[in-house]
Amino acid sequence: MKHFYSLFLLFASYLTFGQVSKNEYDYFVQFNGNQLSKKVSVAEILNHPIVTKYSNKKPDLDFTKYTSLIQLDQKITIHGKFSDSIPYYQVTIPVKSREAVKQFVIQEFGGGEKNGSVQNEKIQDLGKYAVFSPKGKNKIVAWNDNYLVILELTQRLPSNFYTTQSQTVLQDSVAVDEVYEETKSDENSIMIEAPLNDTPIAVEEAPVPYNGEQGYTPNAPYTIQEAGFNLEQAEKLTNIIKSLFENGFTPPISEKINANADISSWINYSAVMTSLYSVYNYPMAIFGGYDKFLPMQKNFGNFIKGINLDFYFDNNNARVEEVVEYSPQLAEVVSKITNRKINKNVFNYFPAQKPLGYMSYHVNTKAALENFPTLMTDIFQSPKLVKEDIAVVTDLISTIVDEEAAATLFDGDLSAFLYGFKEVEVMTKSYDYDENYEEKITEKKSKKSVPLFSVIFTSTHPTFADKLIQLGIRKKVLVQKDNYYVITGTKEYGDIFFKKDKDVIILANTLDYFNAGNGTFSGEAKKDLKKNYMFGKLNIAELINAFGKSGEAKSPDLGKFSKVSEQFSDITFESPKKIINNKVVFAFKLNSLKSDKNIILQTLDLTQELTSK
Repeated sequence: MKHFYSLFLLFASYLTFGQVSKNEYDYFVQFNGNQLSKKVSVAEILNHPIVTKYSNKKPDLDFTKYTSLIQLDQKITIHGKFSDSIPYYQVTIPVKSREAVKQFVIQEFGGGEKNGSVQNEKIQDLGKYAVFSPKGKNKIVAWNDNYLVILELTQRLPSNFYTTQSQTVLQDSVAVDEVYEETKSDENSIMIEAPLNDTPIAVEEAPVPYNGEQGYTPNAPYTIQEAGFNLEQAEKLTNIIKSLFENGFTPPISEKINANADISSWINYSAVMTSLYSVYNYPMAIFGGYDKFLPMQKNFGNFIKGINLDFYFDNNNARVEEVVEYSPQLAEVVSKITNRKINKNVFNYFPAQKPLGYMSYHVNTKAALENFPTLMTDIFQSPKLVKEDIAVVTDLISTIVDEEAAATLFDGDLSAFLYGFKEVEVMTKSYDYDENYEEKITEKKSKKSVPLFSVIFTSTHPTFADKLIQLGIRKKVLVQKDNYYVITGTKEYGDIFFKKDKDVIILANTLDYFNAGNGTFSGEAKKDLKKNYMFGKLNIAELINAFGKSGEAKSPDLGKFSKVSEQFSDITFESPKKIINNKVVFAFKLNSLKSDKNIILQTLDLTQELTSK
């Protein structure tokens, strides 16, 4: 029987791991050494002075020892599953030789023979491959001439095995200490005699107190379960490794990975939601079964298929791209939301010259509100709340809320700008107590360098903004000056101005940068926002220079800030309006002022310069 279960376990492991699967992973990370090595030598990065400086202090971080072992110009992968019946992670590393791995394992883990005697943890040479199992871990290291695999099963022993379980014994008699007394029963009562039963009765025996002599272990049940569990995990690991290497090892691949990126990663969003659902589902289940009314994890997974995070390292920039793959249904909705024609009046309040930083975001609020009820119906659908039940609530909301009218409160245009710094006189309050322990408020005027900013958005509602202004005047929150209003009581950033011009509403602490849509910056912004629904830029050099002149920066930091401004020019982020293959892209880019070497080496050089005394 035991032999049968062993064969069954081997068969199950083979089905799980023995075939090259392109999609059956919950996450996949791939270091494209073949791609990055065209731009920069990985060995040059690992041998950089700033890296060796820290690795010398911490031998465990000595990365140079891996250069003689790993083929750094090939692909290194990490993948796994946490939603499978056999949760695991696997690291696959291309190596230079089988012997190099063996010597590395002996040096790092002590595998092999020591002092003439074979250790419990030893390398097993199985012909086509070799294995090493670290003691006390559900992990195994295996390798052949070309690849090193580190495999660990992440399932842990259930916590209920930690509790001491009482033993039960069978008895065929019960001892009675009391003297039997005959009692007289009521005549009208009915007496039912239970038939005699020879079946032994299971009773719970109280644990015997430990007196220091018997071999009693409080956690004995757990110890037995732990030993059995570890043995089962070890058998699984052995069978899995055998299925991977016996017929020739094939490195794992995933069609979700971007081969053009230097580092590419992908995660199964549905699997993540399944894990999160199990976390908040349990407490809701034990308090009345309310978990049945929560959004189902599969519903979230039906909307978002997966998320990619790709890294690119070039000479003049470093770029990170987050790619979210939606379902066709949600992609159609998102496409309507991001495809907004910008209200041209907002450009009248864009600055003429390039600001220190800005962000502009433009979405179709009406499309979002119109599709919101349908999306909520699909997300909250569950065995206790069917689609028809939720439709009643969403129809009620749609009846009460006029999507078209609500969308005019905020149409979807939002822009924010940082212009510079200015010294202004601000009013500060301090709180104290007098000798009678009564609160005393002291107001004090002082000069302070504050950032100059503005926030601009659009609202096409015919009356709401005007009524809001009149309410502010009546409550003495707004004070009118010419064609704008000053918000009272806010002096920490100087005077805050509020202005409404047709469909455009402006909130700012300066009026010096509005230029009626003229100037070079306005033209550049229009060009960027024509193809992106979201775009932003932070000019590092100008920001650091302006901050240094503001007087807020401390003298020791000015030199470091200056070096950073000489190295990097700006940070940009963008997200295109156009959705291709149901995917939305969010891109972040760090641009360098230099291009003589890869940006990784530039960053290491800068770090070394900033940390040197």
